Amino acid sequence: MIFVDSGAFLARHVSADSHHESALSCWDRIARDTEPTATSSFVLDEVFTLMGRRAGYSFAAERARNIYASKAIAILRPDREDELNALKLFEKYADQRVSFTDCISFVLMRRNRMTRVFTFDTHFSLLGFSLIP
Repeated sequence: MIFVDSGAFLARHVSADSHHESALSCWDRIARDTEPTATSSFVLDEVFTLMGRRAGYSFAAERARNIYASKAIAILRPDREDELNALKLFEKYADQRVSFTDCISFVLMRRNRMTRVFTFDTHFSLLGFSLIP
């Protein structure tokens, strides 16, 4: 299973994004290989907010409805313990300026035994995850 980070969603849907072409290619490959994907409610919060600011709120809301309706991506939701574990990572990697959303992702990926992440954010490599593309 591949975890999908916010950058992968943004680059797919915002053509002005510098990673747009690479993201489209990677999304196509994942679909072709029918690899299962997952993301988190925290990632989606970040995606919809940034997409709204960059491409308009109606555009972002429409993409959000499509993502929630999709059966191709599982949406993971952290519990209290996950959030407390993410806080530990947030403090540990403060010098790297890792976001709390990334720390939630790290915890959820570990809990669900995921090792690969579709992202353009190198912070995931700090914890030993394999980056796609």
